[in-house]
Amino acid sequence: MARIAIGGFMHETNCFVPGVTDYDYFAEHRDRPPLCRGQEIFDWLPGAGMGLSGFLDAIGKEHELLPLVWTSGGAGALVSRDAFERCCGEIVGALSRAMPVDAIYLDLHGACTTEEFEDGESELLRRIRSSVGPDIPIVVSHDYHANVTPETAELCDALCGYYTYPHIDRPETGARAAVALETILERGLPSAKTIRKIPFLIPLTFQCTMIEPSRGIVEASKIGEGGPGGNIITLAYLAGFPPSDQFWCGPSVVCHGYDQDAVDAAADTLAAKIESLESAFATPELEPDKAVKEAMEIAKTASRPVVIADTQDNPGAGGTCDTAGMLKALVENDAGGAVVGILSDAAAAEAAHAAGENAEIEIELGGKGGIVGDTPFRGKFTVAKLGNGKFHCTGPYQGGRDMDLGKMALLRIGGVSIVTASKRCQAGDKEQFRHLGIEPEQQKILVLKSTVHFRADFQSIAEEVLVALAPGGHISDPRRYPYEKLRPGIRLTPLGPEWDGVNIS
Repeated sequence: MARIAIGGFMHETNCFVPGVTDYDYFAEHRDRPPLCRGQEIFDWLPGAGMGLSGFLDAIGKEHELLPLVWTSGGAGALVSRDAFERCCGEIVGALSRAMPVDAIYLDLHGACTTEEFEDGESELLRRIRSSVGPDIPIVVSHDYHANVTPETAELCDALCGYYTYPHIDRPETGARAAVALETILERGLPSAKTIRKIPFLIPLTFQCTMIEPSRGIVEASKIGEGGPGGNIITLAYLAGFPPSDQFWCGPSVVCHGYDQDAVDAAADTLAAKIESLESAFATPELEPDKAVKEAMEIAKTASRPVVIADTQDNPGAGGTCDTAGMLKALVENDAGGAVVGILSDAAAAEAAHAAGENAEIEIELGGKGGIVGDTPFRGKFTVAKLGNGKFHCTGPYQGGRDMDLGKMALLRIGGVSIVTASKRCQAGDKEQFRHLGIEPEQQKILVLKSTVHFRADFQSIAEEVLVALAPGGHISDPRRYPYEKLRPGIRLTPLGPEWDGVNIS
């Protein structure tokens, strides 16, 4: 029987959007559980679809689990100094009180940047390692978009990364972490670890594991795990998160095991495969007007909805979730049977609730997030439906979670409907629309504020999927980011220009 401390800290930081992610954002219940302390972890995380959820299901029942703190701030601007110190201070403090422990599992993201620390995860791991010493195994799970640093690879003893984007295997990743931890408890601390950084950034739209080349890369990482004689505990491919202004931003291969030669060979083989496929990363992207016109043409003969990904306003990549570019294109083209979701505008939702269903309201909708090239859409809307924003998700990506998006409203202007919420939330589950009486399958055009995660629940009902480039906080093309800390020589896109340390070559 082992005493295993468990917890988590998750944030995917877009370093190029304004503002900060504060402590209250971590604490609040939105599209994921609120900050959980101690016993609250056992109340909120089972069945919640997170890494820790799967770990709880898989870890041997003979072990004693010591719950620390778990929190997720989703994706957004730099984590404030206050938020990081309070969250991580609570984790380390709870761990100190739980001592002695035999092992630690942490549910982390891997792309956290704070006002003070370029790599939030390695700073947290450094503090934990300083607290418990070198002999206590630390096993972590990481998001597929992690920007793993050499420090993180060194400070932990096994690293499990998601295999999927859309992220439908978070619980399975936590379960793999449980297996890795039990292996270490049986065999002892691994003696070998390594990391390989890939020499180019991969835009998020190119990273989808439902299509090649990412699908094949992930399959290769699965095959490599275990290795000859079981000497490889974990072999992870992490595709990276380009909107991160940090030296080690970008894809990684991370391997932990018991034989350095085997670990190095596995990492080298997988890294070579990724580099050989550099030219295969590509996804067509359209300007808003062209995307809408093409969708309307397809919809004339389609039996299923045409889906347009509003990829640059993806809140899951730090977007404000309130830009109006796609809404304007739909209205200007007189699109019919079109639905936009989710557009976050608390003031609009409040105005709709104050007016009541079937009322008409004239408001400025969206465009309040300070995004360059975006302005509010002013119009007269019909309040078609109201909701309290509380519902249960059922799809592969967000299924199992109870949502609380605050006041919600379905607003209509002409043939266009807008699912409006008080809180940011990526369009990733059909229940987000059904909450306001919209059956996604019955629409002609669905505009979803998402980059890839929407595919988990919506691709199966789509006649065709288009990707649109309306203004947003998640710039799809990394060549447009004003990096300052990126390592010189890395290519900003597959086969693209190198960053020279000051500006684009």
